[in-house]
Amino acid sequence: MTETDLRTRMEELGRRLGAREAQHAEGLAEARRQAGALHEKVGDALAAFERAASKSGAEHIQVAISEPRTDDKHLRAVEFDLQRGRHRAIVTVKSRGEVTLVGPFKTGKAEGPCRTFPVSAHADIETALGDFLERFLEEAATP
Repeated sequence: MTETDLRTRMEELGRRLGAREAQHAEGLAEARRQAGALHEKVGDALAAFERAASKSGAEHIQVAISEPRTDDKHLRAVEFDLQRGRHRAIVTVKSRGEVTLVGPFKTGKAEGPCRTFPVSAHADIETALGDFLERFLEEAATP
């Protein structure tokens, strides 16, 4: 196979996959918007947690929050993660209208537990997000 043949094959594949995935652009844009809103909410909550922990004498409890990005497992989803040491938790928003809270878990271990909600279930997500963050922060801050 020549370099030109390989390039032609990859261009064709790019057109084919691009056309397939373009059908999901609207749902993915909405997932990005929802993930951005959740990212802001979680970031504000973590900042409040860190201020309170610091005022209580534990300024060493710091949690990293990643920027929203294309999900590592699902091409049609957006995720961001929380990390403190080996402790992780992931918030995923899928283009089909679901929010999944993954973890908390330790890196190198199986992910889970997971809880999934319709993106429109704002009150349920709010309650679950509080429980999710509390579990993550308790585990991440326990020696």
